[in-house]
Amino acid sequence: MELIEELRRLLGATQVLCGADAARYGRDWTGQYEWTPLAVLRPGSTAEVSAVMRLAHAARVPVVPVSGHTGLTGGTVAEGALMLSLERMNRIREIRRSARTAVVEAGVVLATLHEEVGKLGLSFPLMFGARGSAMIGGALSTNAGGSNVLRYGNTRALCLGLEVVLADGRILDLQSALHKDNSGYDLRDLFIGAEGTLGIITGAVLKLVPAPRAYATAMVATADLGVALDLLNRLQEATAGLVEAFEYMPRAYMRRLLARKPEMRAPFAQEHDVNILVEIASTSPRDAHPREDGSIPLVTLLEETLFDLAESGAVLDAVVARSDAQRSEMWARREAAAEITLGQSPIVDTDVAVPLDLVARFETEVRVRIAALDPQAETLSIAHLGDGNLHFTIFPTDGDPVFKDRLRETVEDVVALLGGSFSAEHGIGTSKKPTMARRKDPVVLEVMRSLRKALDPEGILNPGKVLPD
Repeated sequence: MELIEELRRLLGATQVLCGADAARYGRDWTGQYEWTPLAVLRPGSTAEVSAVMRLAHAARVPVVPVSGHTGLTGGTVAEGALMLSLERMNRIREIRRSARTAVVEAGVVLATLHEEVGKLGLSFPLMFGARGSAMIGGALSTNAGGSNVLRYGNTRALCLGLEVVLADGRILDLQSALHKDNSGYDLRDLFIGAEGTLGIITGAVLKLVPAPRAYATAMVATADLGVALDLLNRLQEATAGLVEAFEYMPRAYMRRLLARKPEMRAPFAQEHDVNILVEIASTSPRDAHPREDGSIPLVTLLEETLFDLAESGAVLDAVVARSDAQRSEMWARREAAAEITLGQSPIVDTDVAVPLDLVARFETEVRVRIAALDPQAETLSIAHLGDGNLHFTIFPTDGDPVFKDRLRETVEDVVALLGGSFSAEHGIGTSKKPTMARRKDPVVLEVMRSLRKALDPEGILNPGKVLPD
C-alpha cells in the first residue's frame, strides 16, 4: 500500500486504478487469459514512466507494459504486477513532411497516425485489422506484421529511432531520424520485438512514405497455390514491385466467414479452393490519371495480367474493385479473420512462416499429420501469402491441454522440416514459451537470457514472457 500511495502522489489518484477500476485491464483480447493486477498506472509522459520504474525497481515489483490490448499470445498477463498503460501518451509530437518521418509517443493509435499523416499526402504503411485500437508501442514491442509486409517490411523496417525507459528508470534516447548511423551496436533493434522485457518503449521516430494515388484491388481464384505464386511474381515484374498485399483465403475460410457473417457476399458465383486478395498501389501520376475512356492505368494493368493468366487457365475467376466501397468489401473479408477464427473452443492457433514456394507443401503435410492424431479435427488457414506467413488453426475434438500441445508440436515439426519459423508476427508472450523451449537454439536462448539479465537484473520487466522458464 505504501508503494501504491507513492504512485498516486506521483501520477495523481485518478491515474492509479485498483480493484474494480482495473478490472477491464485484467483480460486479454482472446479471452484465454485472465488476471488481477496489483494496480494499473496511466502515466502521461516519459518522465512519469521513468519515475514509476525507479519506484518499482527499488521495491522489486514487476511491471507489465500494455498498449492497445490487442495481442494474441498472452503477452500482458500481469497477476499481482503493476500494469503500465501507455494510453495517455498519445501525442504525435512532430510530422516532418519533407523528411517523411513522424515522431510519436507509444500510445498513439495506429489508425490515428494513418489519418493524420494522410492529411499531408503521406502514409505509415503498417496495416492490420486491429489498427483502430492497436498502439505504436505495442506494434514495435511485438514487431507487428500485417498485410503490407510484402512491400514495406515488418514494423522494425519502419522505425528509425526509439525512446526507451529502462528497468531502473533511466531514459535511453535513441530517437535518431538518420537512415545511416554506423556508430556501434544497433540498440534500437534490440528493443523492437522484445515485448517489453528489456525496456519500455515510450516514443519512436517512424518512416513515412508517399500516399498512393491509385489502388488496384481484386479477388482472384487460382487453380492452386503454385499458380498463385506465379501470379504474384508476374505482378511484381509487371509493376516493378508495386504489390502491397497478397492474401490467401481458402474455401474453408470463406465458408466459415459466410456462416458467421452472412451479410458479407461471396467473392464469386461459385466456390474455389484458392482465393487471393491482391492489391497493387502506385504514387505515380501516370498510373493514377484517368485515360480518355475513364480507365485507370494501374487498374488496367492488373486486369490485363489477370486476363492473360485466365487465358492459360491459371486464373479461374477474378473480380476487380470498381469503387472504394468494393475495395472495402474485399478487405472486410480478410480483416474479419481473428474474429471468426478465435471465437470457438477448444482451439490451437498458430502463427508460422515458411518459404513462399513451400506454403502448399506445408498445407498438405500438416493436415495429413493432424488427421492422423485427430481424424475429426477441423483445420483452417489464412495467410499473408506474399511473405509466407500462415495463421493455421486447429479445432480439435479433445480440449485436453496435453493433447493440444501435441497438436501444436506437430505443426512445429512441419515448420522445422521446411526451414520455417514457429512465430511470424504475433510475438511469443506466454502461449509460445513451450515452443521456445523445444525449438529455439540453446545458444540463442543463452544469449537472450544474458541480455535480459544485463538490462533488467531484478527481472521486473514483463516477467514470465518470451523466454522459457
